[in-house]
Amino acid sequence: MDNKNKTIFAIIVVIVIVGTLGAYVTYYTPITGGTTQITDMVGRNVTVPDQITRVVATSPPTTNLVYMLAPEKLAGWNFKPTGQYMNPKYKNLTEVGGWFGKQTGNYETFISINPDIVLEGSSPLANSNDTIIERQNKFGSIPVVAVLDVSNVTKFTPSIKFVGQVLGSQDKANKLVLFYEKVYNQVNNTASQIPDEEKKKVYYAEGAEGLQTEPTGSQHSQLIELAGGINIANVPLKQGMGMSDVSIEQVLKWDPDVILVGDPTFYKKVYNDTKWQNVKAVKEKQVFLIPQDPFNWFDRPPGVNIILGIPWTAKTIYPDKFQDLDMNSLTKEFYSEFYHYQLTDDQLNNLLNPQP
Repeated sequence: MDNKNKTIFAIIVVIVIVGTLGAYVTYYTPITGGTTQITDMVGRNVTVPDQITRVVATSPPTTNLVYMLAPEKLAGWNFKPTGQYMNPKYKNLTEVGGWFGKQTGNYETFISINPDIVLEGSSPLANSNDTIIERQNKFGSIPVVAVLDVSNVTKFTPSIKFVGQVLGSQDKANKLVLFYEKVYNQVNNTASQIPDEEKKKVYYAEGAEGLQTEPTGSQHSQLIELAGGINIANVPLKQGMGMSDVSIEQVLKWDPDVILVGDPTFYKKVYNDTKWQNVKAVKEKQVFLIPQDPFNWFDRPPGVNIILGIPWTAKTIYPDKFQDLDMNSLTKEFYSEFYHYQLTDDQLNNLLNPQP
């Protein structure tokens, strides 16, 4: 072979090799390029990065779950936490808004903080897939992963385990599931044995005047029934944010044995407010402020943050029937493991025994 033909042969070999390598790289990049295909909780196949380090969620229940399982991966809050019992490096994350009754979400804000994935709190309702498709179209190349049932106290386990897998936090997820199922089963087993004639009437007081509430069947009051109480609010179920208006005359007629208070402003004045003086729970000093630092234990949002509210609600309504629940120990454990905060004895006392 003369030099000219050798040169031509060499060029052909190079072209074939480069072309082959190009085809190889093009074929294998989707497989070995740092991505994984998962099936989300509504059955969608979603391609996500192998290494997920920045996550945002579109609603507070899912955001709180991310914080509890992997706080270092949370890239933003739907709204800023206002409590004291949180490390400032987490508390001061960007506020991104969201879609959760109050439609404060802004796609540009979410995209600007460059998350690896967006978690969409979803439901099994018929229109949920339409919402997810809309989210994915708006977020473009950022994968949207659907998470179910993070606002139903009876169905936390699948969502906790799923998000734990997605975030690579299976050990923390398993610990949270064990804690949740332990207190849920303990409370449910005892509450289910309370005779109807021994059940206490409970009023959930919302708003600065205590004259907003939630009826049976609302996701905002579900711990009352779980703990064996009777939710005496006979009002229509209001969807979304809830908070049905009632009158003091209605509350007097219902005459609750126990009042659980969502607003600290109302709690500070209820015992001195003449309108409330003839309500049984007020007369008998059975008005209790729901702990809410860094997140509410009972409601708003009705997500995994209410796990600690399961034993608290039960013991608050029925201290004699739930003497085996050690709220000091449970609270310290929960805050240390899942809120990533070591409570002092004074802080623990402030949570469990607030002064009016």
